[in-house]
Amino acid sequence: MVAMIWLEGIRKTYRLGEVDVPVLKGIDLTIEEGDYVAIMGASGSGKSTLMNIIGCLDRPSTGHYVLEGRNLTTLSNEGLAYIRNQRIGFVFQQFNLLPRSTALENVMLPLVYAGATRRQRHQQAARVLTQVGLGNRLGNRPSQLSGGQQQRVAIARALVNRPALVLADEPTGALDTQTSQEVMALFTELNRQGITVIIVTHEPDIAAQAHRIIQVQDGLLQGTKTAERH
Repeated sequence: MVAMIWLEGIRKTYRLGEVDVPVLKGIDLTIEEGDYVAIMGASGSGKSTLMNIIGCLDRPSTGHYVLEGRNLTTLSNEGLAYIRNQRIGFVFQQFNLLPRSTALENVMLPLVYAGATRRQRHQQAARVLTQVGLGNRLGNRPSQLSGGQQQRVAIARALVNRPALVLADEPTGALDTQTSQEVMALFTELNRQGITVIIVTHEPDIAAQAHRIIQVQDGLLQGTKTAERH
């Protein structure tokens, strides 16, 4: 297996007024290409900050981050934005869909920034919406979709640029149990197709569907274990 993500000595400290608040206190972590990882931890443990650094939404204060063999630590903001758009797909607890746009238009949006033609945007967005089971809902706005369907649109938007890595932050937090299971089954299928998936969650039953569970506590890794498959 090839290491997709390599973190060494990652620390993150925020300045609040006159006080330094350390959130990550020295993270060493390797995630292989094609892995399916759950990051668990209590509120305030640092798990979301860790995910933001992996997703190039934030920079570490110190340490090294290598993604697909490329050292991102000294990359410019423009370079990080390019990596985010081309290599990483994001799924959040709140679906973050544009309410007045159709499912198709929401999914097409990342392709606008990527410079795709309108025809390419339409074709790729329709393809991934069909892939997540919404091929018959292209023209629906978010208010016309259930919570589970809205999350599927968000997942399709994350996939439209064919990312190597999908990051999901509490992706089932706003969903009922059955819908959560359906969404998690979709992540499992994406992982089977070769996409590396990292999920941040505080729910053990959600984490158990990953291959590996990483525990974060007080800004440090508290161990990694193989998930018990159900």
